[in-house]
Amino acid sequence: MKKQKSALKQKKEQKNTAADNKDDVRIDKWLWAARFCKTRSIARELVQSGKVQYNKQRSKPSKVVELGATIVVPAGFDLKTVIVKEVNGQRRGAALAQLMYEETPESIALREKNAAARKLSVFHSPRPDARPDKKQRRQIIKFKHQ
Repeated sequence: MKKQKSALKQKKEQKNTAADNKDDVRIDKWLWAARFCKTRSIARELVQSGKVQYNKQRSKPSKVVELGATIVVPAGFDLKTVIVKEVNGQRRGAALAQLMYEETPESIALREKNAAARKLSVFHSPRPDARPDKKQRRQIIKFKHQ
């Protein structure tokens, strides 16, 4: 009987210590607080789908974020590689949210390179200035049927 009571006490103490430790923040909550995602459910789906890497590995949304961890997050057309500088579960203003992480120089360089490549790709796909008129449309149809 005493063993059962002591086992129950230990379980309760473990639950209390987990609840008291407020530094433990899930990765989906951290992404939401750092303003990578608009809602926590979107952040959860992003992590579950494997688009977010935590220390170069897929993780679950319940993964606890630690200081100094490397997280790869999709941002538009590119990927951002960030290092965790602050662990906080509260969503704050954009200026304060940017202090929670630091983007790596390699990530910045790669994003700039990709942006320049996207701008240059527009020049390789020529578009006409205006729609073809009736005479030009007839010429196009005639050319296609040859």
